[in-house]
Amino acid sequence: MEPLNREGSADRPRSAEGKQSGRVIVIGPYLRMRRGDADAQASDVVRDSEARLEEATGLARAIDLTISDALIAPVSQIRPATYLGKGKVEEITGLIAGHDIELVVMDCALSPIQQRNLEKAWNTKVLDRTGLILEIFGRRAKTKEGSLQVELAHLNYQRSRLVRSWTHLERQRGGFGFMGGPGETQIEADRRLIGDRITRLENELKKVQATRRLHRAGRQRVPYRVVALVGYTNAGKSTLFNRLTRADVQAADMLFATLDPTLRALSLPHGGKAMLSDTVGFISNLPTQLVAAFRATLEEVLEADIILHVRDISHEDAEAQERDVDTVLRQLGIDPDSGARILEVWNKIDRFDPEERENLRNIAARRPPERPCFLVSAVSGEGVNELLTAIEDRLAATRTTLDLSIDASDGAGISWLHRNAEVLNKQLHDGRFDMTVRVDETKRDIVVSRFDAVPHVA
Repeated sequence: MEPLNREGSADRPRSAEGKQSGRVIVIGPYLRMRRGDADAQASDVVRDSEARLEEATGLARAIDLTISDALIAPVSQIRPATYLGKGKVEEITGLIAGHDIELVVMDCALSPIQQRNLEKAWNTKVLDRTGLILEIFGRRAKTKEGSLQVELAHLNYQRSRLVRSWTHLERQRGGFGFMGGPGETQIEADRRLIGDRITRLENELKKVQATRRLHRAGRQRVPYRVVALVGYTNAGKSTLFNRLTRADVQAADMLFATLDPTLRALSLPHGGKAMLSDTVGFISNLPTQLVAAFRATLEEVLEADIILHVRDISHEDAEAQERDVDTVLRQLGIDPDSGARILEVWNKIDRFDPEERENLRNIAARRPPERPCFLVSAVSGEGVNELLTAIEDRLAATRTTLDLSIDASDGAGISWLHRNAEVLNKQLHDGRFDMTVRVDETKRDIVVSRFDAVPHVA
């Protein structure tokens, strides 16, 4: 187990307070795949270990940690006490002492007991993958809603970490009265305080969900269809969002550069409008606390008419990343195989030479019609027009285009049509408006009966 030296000035960013962060070692304790293990082959272990370690170091850099070393520690069997075997623990103890390490990042989910035992063995702070992602989200949340969701996830995580690793958690606080009873232990008091705070946060998030429902109801009255971007973190969602909407959302070559959701108007090729939503990026082993806490934000995805699954097709682990995104979508109750609603966007094709690009197009052409994909470059704009046309066609497929004539004095009727339908054409002739409108199937019968509308003839 040889450490990969990651020292260098580029890996020594300063923290927000302007001080050098402590020296960190990142450890990838990845399970060895056993021959004939079907479950292992279908899980995350098929992901390349070097790529997984590089992702873990990228997560550590995202919160300005100084990466001293990164190493892979193959694990044949997870130990209940320390996750790693005794020999690996002792070997890493020597590395920590030799490099003056202040923090160890374990690229796995540790139980509270495992974390406590490793901290005792190594005499240093230990942070697992869940804690690391929570730290990143805590720094990136800018809106009140994002901060509430991150704090809720962090408190749920902290509550599970209140093990008796320090004696002060076992001390009892005195009860009421002169003599006093045994009272409650410090750990019980901490759990109670965290529980009270979690309850308050959950109540505040219910208000956020109610506000979002009102906003969605307002958009449905306009009505605007919603297109949501989902994908693995750093797949280029925000760059594509900026390209499609001419917005200036932060887009950087950084894990979780975007955290708070953003909505912007999307202009379609034939004059139609939709709302485009940019959401937080997904990642392998996304903490369940975050999926639950960010459900208010991810409701934009649940309610979207079309979901664009943006993939970094140039990444060596593109297929594994696709499976990770599908896993989170299933957790949200969305079927990733629903071709009528989900469009795959293969981003970053500008990184391929012409021959490789043509090969990708041939692969895309052979996909079944119900699972199409679109090759784009969010940086250069290549393929974006074809994607917009496909979005418009999908939105139009669930709507009916009708022609009608309405008296110009019928202000209430004209206003209703503008609120409940997409007005494609409107011309005044002899005191009447000849209109072409596009409506959802749910409102088709109302428009036909109220305005004597007939199907549009192209």
